[in-house]
Amino acid sequence: MATVPPRFAVSAAAPWLVLLLAVAALSFSVPVAEAAELVELTLLANAREKGAVCLDGSPPGYHLQRGFGSGEHSWIVNLEGGAWCNTTEDCSDRRLTDLGSSKFMKAIEFEGILSNERSQNPYFYNWNKVDIRYCDGGSFAGVADGKDRNGTKLFFRGLRIWEAVVDELMGKGLATAKQVLLSGCSSGGLAALLHCDDFRSRFPQEVPVKCLSDAGFFLDVKDLSGVRFMRSIFSGVVHLQNVGKVLPKDCIAQKDPTECFFPAQLIKGISTPTFIRNSGYDSYQVGNIVMPGGSDPGLSWSSCKADIRNCTSIQIEAMNGFRKKFVDDLIVARYKRDWGLFIDSCFNHCQTPFRISWHSRISLRLGNKTIAEAVADWYFGGGHGVKEIDCEYPCINPTCSSQLDL
Repeated sequence: MATVPPRFAVSAAAPWLVLLLAVAALSFSVPVAEAAELVELTLLANAREKGAVCLDGSPPGYHLQRGFGSGEHSWIVNLEGGAWCNTTEDCSDRRLTDLGSSKFMKAIEFEGILSNERSQNPYFYNWNKVDIRYCDGGSFAGVADGKDRNGTKLFFRGLRIWEAVVDELMGKGLATAKQVLLSGCSSGGLAALLHCDDFRSRFPQEVPVKCLSDAGFFLDVKDLSGVRFMRSIFSGVVHLQNVGKVLPKDCIAQKDPTECFFPAQLIKGISTPTFIRNSGYDSYQVGNIVMPGGSDPGLSWSSCKADIRNCTSIQIEAMNGFRKKFVDDLIVARYKRDWGLFIDSCFNHCQTPFRISWHSRISLRLGNKTIAEAVADWYFGGGHGVKEIDCEYPCINPTCSSQLDL
């Protein structure tokens, strides 16, 4: 099964979602902002000597935009998303893209949580901001080697990339940070959970260090045909890339390592304050878990996938069953005082990397707050968690339709 989708985990199993995202990206009726400044790529120094390389053996990279003014000593470190490769064939294909090789990486624009525009990112705009590029296909977690179908070596070095890039950033000012946020979206959001406590341990206790996982809370549930799509993907990643070193020791002592790769298990052991932003009807998971194409040969779910208002009562029941499982899996986070939740009911996936959904006049809202406002209230709120969970269908949040759900 191919798992080399475009960034933010849009799978080849869900071409309808690719179209939705393309339309959403072009259709917002909002004033066009000035083009954001391109942030150049920095390749990791001495990557080969450190064993920290992309799938194809090229050095990994990151984009660093320096903070200024009151944000000079504050840092956001963001982990890029882009699904996973769980087989040798998938990883072989992936190494021919920017999700597996720095040879294809270019300068990028920082938007949303990484923007340096105050109107778009009022609480973090002048912080030092880093986007760590994702080129290992294993949520920055693996330590192994393999060979592709032609015998060429594949490097599963996500954990070493994580460690080496953070070490290099520490030498560029991160070590003296006064406040820090580790973030990530989709597979990067999962990576933020995997590395949250390790990241916290690198700083003095008096430095506020927190983690943000956007659209990274993946569920271990069956689709309509009884197949556990995410478990099949995660099992391949866990065993092919040898991710055991980052999994909670108390979990793997009692459960299969694949189960321990799921956020429902990860959050039980995370002690660092963490904010989880997700949709209860996550579009990637709905398209690949609740109603993937292969489980719907008669295409009876097509119109429901396109618009929730077209779903039958039976289909709504299935969607709400998924949401209930999602909310139930979050019970640990709900009772952690210094954690935050922003669980909307919009049909979306990643939201923090985009200016429209992060903070704009047409952003989705919970508790009358944009995602940016909720994250800021949680981060700067003296330890009090912001916990917002949207209602389930047929209750509809009116702010969902206002921004076409990225």
